[in-house]
Amino acid sequence: MDNKKTALVTGGSRGIGRAVCVRLAKAGMDIVFNYNSGKEAAEETKKLCLLENVNVLAVRADVSNPEDCERLVKEAMEFGGGHIDVLVNNAGITRDNLIVKMSDKDFDDVLNVNLKGYFYMMREVSKIMLKQRFGKIVNISSVVGVMGNAGQVNYAASKAGVIGMTKSLARELASRKITVNAIAPGMIETDMTSVISDAAKEKMLASIPFKAMGKAEDIANTVAFLAGDESGYITGQVICVDGGMAI
Repeated sequence: MDNKKTALVTGGSRGIGRAVCVRLAKAGMDIVFNYNSGKEAAEETKKLCLLENVNVLAVRADVSNPEDCERLVKEAMEFGGGHIDVLVNNAGITRDNLIVKMSDKDFDDVLNVNLKGYFYMMREVSKIMLKQRFGKIVNISSVVGVMGNAGQVNYAASKAGVIGMTKSLARELASRKITVNAIAPGMIETDMTSVISDAAKEKMLASIPFKAMGKAEDIANTVAFLAGDESGYITGQVICVDGGMAI
């Protein structure tokens, strides 16, 4: 087996996902990532990773579809020479609204991607890591899953659910020395937060002790730590990378 590690990242075409792909590539890992739309953005992520002299595979797949997740993991296995060492669940969407105006579809769409998508990926990758007796799983949750947020009942439910799955799976896989942890980003400069109104941003910034938004690289650096050898005795944890927002 090739000594080089293979990392599988969902939602890697932009934002936090792209930053994670590039950071893990800098750590010397071969990268497999999926995208559901935006082929040009995916090609840009691939180009940035290739600059780090690693192998990169971009796969179009919908993580809310279990068959797509199974295919994605299969392609990653073949690309990685029969092993997947790191899984980073990052793909996510928002459909914000007050609960009295939130449709069933808006609720279901968010949970299908943000929660069930993570479940499908962890189920497939766990089978591989259990046989390997090694692996690192990092789930991107949110401070909204820790604190809650008005207008995001669906998103908060999905991200809180990710935390519950993380802790439960950490207990299941610990005997094989497979770690499962979560990161809860706060206000991070991404496409997702760029659509927030200035007034809403000012209100949120006022609640952050740092009085500033974080960058995607802040999340990526934490992922790299949890995906690396230095974090071997850390599992079932939720690390808030939020400038103190969740204190």
